[in-house]
Amino acid sequence: MRLYDAHNHLQDDRFGGRAAELLSACDREGVARMVVNGVCAVDWPPVLELARRYPQVLPSFGLHPWYVGERTSDWQQQLAYFLDQVPSAVGEIGLDRWKPGLAYAGQEEVFLWQFRLAVERDRPVTLHCLQAWGRLHDLLRQLPRPRRGFLLHSYGGPQEMVPAFAQLGAYFSFPGYYAQERKARQRATFKHVPPDRLLIETDAPDQPLPEALNAHSLSDAVTGQALNHPANLGAVYRFAAELLGEPMESLAAQVEENFQRLFGPR
Repeated sequence: MRLYDAHNHLQDDRFGGRAAELLSACDREGVARMVVNGVCAVDWPPVLELARRYPQVLPSFGLHPWYVGERTSDWQQQLAYFLDQVPSAVGEIGLDRWKPGLAYAGQEEVFLWQFRLAVERDRPVTLHCLQAWGRLHDLLRQLPRPRRGFLLHSYGGPQEMVPAFAQLGAYFSFPGYYAQERKARQRATFKHVPPDRLLIETDAPDQPLPEALNAHSLSDAVTGQALNHPANLGAVYRFAAELLGEPMESLAAQVEENFQRLFGPR
């Protein structure tokens, strides 16, 4: 089976430059491709370097709402530059009203500019949203959208909004973190995601699985903090298959088809 990670951050400094080691483990797990998301200007060069070195990496460049306040006067030109270098996606971008102390001012302006750029270039785009689902839906409904659709990564919105977002072109990616006991609402929501809109993600090094499902232990070499290994993708698939009552083989085939429809074949 070929597995596809719709969202991770392989460039993250917490991995300590261990990309080759991590990707070897991913290869053994059957990971065929992964979308590696840059979230700010400092991230974009290492994401580009990973894409140039490893063919399984699909780079994605975007300015995440957490970093809107750090943007420079030329951030738009920089982003366009990186998108021109290799086949790539736009993201991770979005709206966030959850993070304590994070200003909302400027988020919509930055989000809208990037989303329109994705539409102009017909690029897949990955969206982050926390506690702004109604506003995100209202904005998307008014905007031109990429023909290929867009991804709501780690979808945590209301179950009732799944059909409305799907009608606008959304895909929904399931993270292993939703296997945590306290995430029962999110698990129930994913039972209502149309099969042809389902993707799987690790969000490594974040969103760890419960320890009982953690197939690849990893820690930060500096702090000792536990990290989510990207090779845990197989464990996320296995949990999702059990949750949805699907054979692993048929789930993997469906996700492969969905991934390639949104992000394109290699």
